[in-house]
Amino acid sequence: MSSELATILKLEDPKLLACVHCGLCLESCPTYIATGNENDSPRGRIYLMRAVEEGRLAADATAFERHLDRCLGCRACEAACPAGVEYGQLLEAGRHELLQSKAQRGLRYRALRFVLRHVWLQPARLRSVFALGRIMRNTGLARVLVKSGIAGLFSRQIEFGLALLESSRPQAMTNGSQAPQADKSNGKDLDVILFEACVTEGLFERVNQATERVLELNGCAVRAAPKQVCCGALHAHAGDLEGARILAKRNIEALGTEQNSPIITNAGGCGAMLASYGHLLGDDQEYAERAHRLSARVKDVGQQLETTGCRQGAPLPTQRTTYDTSCHLLHGQHAGSASQLMLQAIPELDLVPLNESDVCCGGAGVYNLMEPDLSEKVLKRKLDQIKTSGAAILATGNAGCQMQIGAGAHFQGMDLLVCHPVELLDESYRRAGYYEEGERDHR
Repeated sequence: MSSELATILKLEDPKLLACVHCGLCLESCPTYIATGNENDSPRGRIYLMRAVEEGRLAADATAFERHLDRCLGCRACEAACPAGVEYGQLLEAGRHELLQSKAQRGLRYRALRFVLRHVWLQPARLRSVFALGRIMRNTGLARVLVKSGIAGLFSRQIEFGLALLESSRPQAMTNGSQAPQADKSNGKDLDVILFEACVTEGLFERVNQATERVLELNGCAVRAAPKQVCCGALHAHAGDLEGARILAKRNIEALGTEQNSPIITNAGGCGAMLASYGHLLGDDQEYAERAHRLSARVKDVGQQLETTGCRQGAPLPTQRTTYDTSCHLLHGQHAGSASQLMLQAIPELDLVPLNESDVCCGGAGVYNLMEPDLSEKVLKRKLDQIKTSGAAILATGNAGCQMQIGAGAHFQGMDLLVCHPVELLDESYRRAGYYEEGERDHR
């Protein structure tokens, strides 16, 4: 059987054979914890993949489809696996096999494939979709539809989708109403490129603006790459590896590979995807080497501040704050603790640890809309831990996590402000007087 799955399994065979079935991956897997079903564990899913690869199970078999779809793709199992099995690559290959099969997978999956192909691969269309989303959010229409219960009359997915949109609204101190200018007296010693990310730029532009100001204040000259596109993470996680490769090649052309400028991200999922371009295009003779060079330049904003140093800000009149680690920032970029440096640069911040901060929140791209029941179970566990911490502010380094936890907090009736760590540091810098107030287009 010649397939993406067969190829990946062959490459991974030494690691798969090294597996001693210790079961350490089970307790690290949010879906196994939620269901107790071995097939909803990494070990069980790999068994199903091997069965398909060996011809013992059809690629369109219900069990294969169901249990691979139920995986969050958080990659926590990779950190727990003593054999070093790169499960994330196996999962993408398995879902690619599903996508290539002739199974009639239902309306929502066909709709997902349509959106990935005909919206996300078309930048102008994607910008229009986000513009419409901002109109619904900013006019209060999304809030009315959720609070009135009208959206819920149509479907849970529509209701939760609108709640996700509403949760992207600027809150309290991160209201985005001002556009301060970084103090230019601080020399800019390092040229960096900001990867804007489609969801971040579309719904959280304030996070990109805060990232730019904070980096500039800490010695970086920030510029953007005008032709950059979506990173391709949604495509890869859904099994559309062809679409992911199309976007990866566009970004390689846009971001350039004949330079050494770091590529800075502020979304864990996007950073992890950019860092995997070397693997994604490893068999492409034209792009393989360039992809590896680009991947080596990717840094989260927290990682970059570890390199340049992070200036201390001023105290904030905030309540108790906690930090939740983005799965892909932790397991994909291996930089889970880097974001905490930004919080530590805020004097007198009442920062408390969050139990299970390294466990997925259940967002996982569009997983919360495709698998709402299991996503809700995983999210509830996260929200319970946040309640236990007593925090009124939660900082996390990924737009999808911000929206997932924010939407969940709404339905739980929690008074919780969810933001990116760089937003808090940016506000701290503003209060310290490091910025000049006034409108400026940073790019």
